[in-house]
Amino acid sequence: MQLPIIPDNELQCLAKLRTLNVLDTEAEERFDRVTRLTRRIFSAPICLVTLVDAERQWFKSRQGLSATETSRDISFCGHAINHDGVFIVNDALKDPRFHDNPLVVRDPFIRFYAGYPLTMSDGCRVGTLCIIDTKPRQLTGEEIEILTDLGKMVEAELLLIVQNTLDPLTAISNRRGFELLAHQALASCRRTKMAAAVVFFDLDFFKEINDSFGHRKGDELLCDFANILMTAFRESDVIARMGGDEFVVLLSFVHKDMVNQAIERFKLLLEQYNQQHQHRLATSIGIAHWTPDSDICLDNLLDCADKAMYQDKAVNHSDAS
Repeated sequence: MQLPIIPDNELQCLAKLRTLNVLDTEAEERFDRVTRLTRRIFSAPICLVTLVDAERQWFKSRQGLSATETSRDISFCGHAINHDGVFIVNDALKDPRFHDNPLVVRDPFIRFYAGYPLTMSDGCRVGTLCIIDTKPRQLTGEEIEILTDLGKMVEAELLLIVQNTLDPLTAISNRRGFELLAHQALASCRRTKMAAAVVFFDLDFFKEINDSFGHRKGDELLCDFANILMTAFRESDVIARMGGDEFVVLLSFVHKDMVNQAIERFKLLLEQYNQQHQHRLATSIGIAHWTPDSDICLDNLLDCADKAMYQDKAVNHSDAS
């Protein structure tokens, strides 16, 4: 069995996949509609929308298969994302790359596979729309075009997710994206009995920057601030721009000391930035801690962090005057 090659832009693709906020989410009709249609057109027993994660392939939509994921190293889709256009295996038992693959010699007994690589606007391939059969077959040129068109329908739905959950200026999560990810993170923390924290940031004196230097400079500084947050906090933390000059970070699976360390790391990076740039960035910070036995909802947790931030802002403005 040949293992899938890891793409050169693997880290970029995984980061793009994370921004979609769809891993381990419930089934959605907009994707199921495509897989039902694809399965019907090709008379295929199995049709999947697969997302290729670091060590697994996870099925956002599945028809004809009960499993929700498999290991990436035995996946056909792991191979498909390395190809331009539809990746086809006409007879897996006769293909030296797959003849002894567990998915071929055992259930679901794959003999035929065709996968269209789902490609985002930046070129990252995050998964496939694929059809699977238990007997060998071939696709005509017209059928390849049809599968490509159906795959582009899935890409369009993924693009809508990006547009609806990402802040277009800073490319981090917006409020909707934050809420989707934060609910998942807190549910995981509750299951594993781990603590979490929300940190609220509001840029100080930002209106004066916009008024004095224009909104283009203001937008540039907002992007710089988002980059500082992404550097200071972990990849697993949920970082979002809530609107205007307000940002928030959810740290999951942490204790208070870890939160304090992350804040200090952020402050150090912010000071380093200010030493190197003409326009200084200043921010007020509010922290709200969450425990797995807490019944506080996400909205109330945000309110607590917001109130703590305004208390910090009152001190900052008092010091400035």
